[in-house]
Amino acid sequence: MKRAFLLLFSILTFCLHLEAQKKELTYYLPDIEYDANIPTPEEFLGYQIGEWHISHDQLTYYLKELARLSPRVTIEEYARSYEARPLSLLTITSVENQKNIDQILADHQAISDPNRSKKINLNDQPTVLYQGYTIHGNEASGANAAPLVAYYLAAGKGAAIDELLDNVVILLDPCYNPDGMDRFASWVNRHKNANLISDPNDREYSEVWPGGRTNHYWFDLNRDWLLVQHPESQGRIRNFHKWKPNILTDHHEMGTNSTYFFQPGVPSRTNPITPPKNQELTGKIAEFHAAALDKIGSLYYTRESFDDFYYGKGSTYPDANGCIGILFEQASSRGHLQESDNGILSFPFTVRNQVTSSLSTQEAALNLRKELLTYQRDFYTSAMNEARSASTQGYVFGDNYDASRVNALLDMLLQHQIEVYAIDNATRIQGQNITKGNAFFVPTNQIQNRLVRGIFETMTSFQDSLFYDISTWVMPYAFNIPFEAVSGTSISKGNQITTLPKVEAQIIGKKTNYAYAFEWDDYFAPKALFHLQKEGLLTKVVTRTFSSQTAEGRKDFNYGTILISVQNQQNHTEDEVYAILQEAIKNTGVKVYAISTGLTPNGVDLGSPNIETLKQPKVLLVVGNRVSSYDSGEVWHLLDQRYGMPITIVEQDEVSYIDLGRYTDMVLVDGGYTDLNVEKVKNWVQNGGSLITFKRATRWASTNGLAGVNMRSSKGSSSKKTRPYIKAGEDYGASVIGGAIFETELDLTHPICYGYHTEKMPSFRRGTLFFERPSNRYAMPSAYTISPLLSGYISNANYRTLKNSATIIVTGIGRGRTISFSDNTNFRAFWWGTNKLFANALFFGDIISRNTTESPRGTTPKKQEEAVDSHGHQH
Repeated sequence: MKRAFLLLFSILTFCLHLEAQKKELTYYLPDIEYDANIPTPEEFLGYQIGEWHISHDQLTYYLKELARLSPRVTIEEYARSYEARPLSLLTITSVENQKNIDQILADHQAISDPNRSKKINLNDQPTVLYQGYTIHGNEASGANAAPLVAYYLAAGKGAAIDELLDNVVILLDPCYNPDGMDRFASWVNRHKNANLISDPNDREYSEVWPGGRTNHYWFDLNRDWLLVQHPESQGRIRNFHKWKPNILTDHHEMGTNSTYFFQPGVPSRTNPITPPKNQELTGKIAEFHAAALDKIGSLYYTRESFDDFYYGKGSTYPDANGCIGILFEQASSRGHLQESDNGILSFPFTVRNQVTSSLSTQEAALNLRKELLTYQRDFYTSAMNEARSASTQGYVFGDNYDASRVNALLDMLLQHQIEVYAIDNATRIQGQNITKGNAFFVPTNQIQNRLVRGIFETMTSFQDSLFYDISTWVMPYAFNIPFEAVSGTSISKGNQITTLPKVEAQIIGKKTNYAYAFEWDDYFAPKALFHLQKEGLLTKVVTRTFSSQTAEGRKDFNYGTILISVQNQQNHTEDEVYAILQEAIKNTGVKVYAISTGLTPNGVDLGSPNIETLKQPKVLLVVGNRVSSYDSGEVWHLLDQRYGMPITIVEQDEVSYIDLGRYTDMVLVDGGYTDLNVEKVKNWVQNGGSLITFKRATRWASTNGLAGVNMRSSKGSSSKKTRPYIKAGEDYGASVIGGAIFETELDLTHPICYGYHTEKMPSFRRGTLFFERPSNRYAMPSAYTISPLLSGYISNANYRTLKNSATIIVTGIGRGRTISFSDNTNFRAFWWGTNKLFANALFFGDIISRNTTESPRGTTPKKQEEAVDSHGHQH
């Protein structure tokens, strides 16, 4: 028995030693002749790929060296990450093609233009292949494959590679996410053993929160292709539309116990806007991957998982743009060597599979050249033909109150090369009269017709009830901008919008010695307010409507107007107050009105007890294990990047050791908080703190007496009918709300809803945690309507439960408040329309009347005969 054990141990040790050995170049690349003047990755780095995880700076320096030494290669920096790392794009093709690259680019662009494409001889044109790697930073095999692929193309010799480079222009994007990649490389290299450990329990394979998957602000950049909210994505989309590639590849990793996946994905989960020919070509390309992986003996699969539905992913965005998007998923070693169900999985093995499928894609681009170019030309021609025969001729959208939000939507559309026009007259949209200059028209009769449909069309019925990601992303809903589909030619189309309209902040009227006021309409009003507070100005909010005489005549001010009186500003002169105001509203659309008297013709006067003094928010974001890093990052990004607000971020177990008195607001996003000190948080809230909870954090707060929110049980089917075992996964998936859009109803008088003008508003929901309506009739600023589905998939059982449920509930605890959200108001940074609900919780949470709040669970409900404000005045 002992001998057998020793023999087994020796064999295992020998196998691990083999896996740990440095691999020769021919392990990864074809055994052909290479240009000796161009260094291999090993010669340049001092180690072979796979021995260590390459860092982003090493990767960049090596690729620059290839561009310096090889006439086939050029390199350009196309963006900088939040951490100032360069994102680079290599253009690799034959020397002759490099000499004519500008003409090749111009001709290739013409193929996507039906007005010019017929003049282009496709027989003379190369295909354009965009190969991109590691958009998730801890899926490192892609970025480590990139220098090998680049070396092969730069230094390889022979007829095969000459033919490839004569007929294909390869755009190589070595790392989509440099910040995440470097975070992960640092982790695994720091914990690597000289004698590699394959035990999955080893620290090397357990990254600390939040891990390396995401970018600096913890966003999943593979969901941002359509949303373009981050600099990495914005630069990448510029590259995409500059070149209009025929194939785009996106190299990922998945669970360690998997094998290798390449598309097609599940056929029934393809976006219906995508032409069938796209999937046919994807299948043809797949044959090249299969042959290459068969040759090296790698296991793989297709068609069983993943999909091509959400146009915001790297493998699907191309499908709406005349390109074939290909997803690769490699089982991840998540370090250097790890045990798996398929044996010992080494990092070099994962890199080799990514290199192999990179080269097989190049082979497909060469052999399917004419078919790919023809598809691209026909894609845009057929899009125009479909638009001409469709009943919907375009979409109108606009808003009278918030030009900043409208501009953000316009910016997104222009980045995707979508034609947008001003409307020359006043327009009625969804029952609202949108004034001239505030409304816009997107025609469907344009080459981006299919992407326009993907952005504007609503959908509530689906061929399949399972989604790899969200089931809808209607952009005007996300920005809370009224929009409508239009038919006929009734739109008075003005000039095409090619640059963003200028949004002007201004102070209306001369400098005054009395007061200034601005409404809470503009998206960046919180940024302006925080700047005023940071500079030491006393700021107030008017909780009633009023009118005042201004330089533009009589002006009606809405709930939530911000008031800055001039004379009680300690240590600030009239001139200084004016200068601070000017600085505060820069880069916003805020209009400040000078007011010369506190006596108003209508509504409250400016010394009214219904005007509340505001505190400067000092925000604490609690993060850590079991807390959503995505949702945490969305809060961080919103405050830091858009509102200019500093934010303190702490791990939940550290809360026990810090002084909570430094903070006015504590934010708990979706997640578990078992390590958070309940009693300390409760004391802080009772002493006047504002606790803001989202989703599962609300359940934690309610369970611990910090919120008065009861969860609504799902009204599912009570059928006991048996189902086939094989259907279990599908049935569970169909019960998930992966992402859909619903209509909510707002109480426009409530501080949480300041800055909104219509009672109905779209809201994005993921998950099946539902709030019961509160017992206090004033404690619910927002709830779903009785028929709320606007777009997306939801099961019948979940829909019955969702209807008329609460979306925001305010609980009173001593002098503090808990404000609970059932939905994520900051989803993926593109839900601009609901961001202000969260901002209002930060700025106005502490002025909410105690009598209008729900009691915490386990306490006696308050009387509701009358509601009063924080000064004791009746509403």
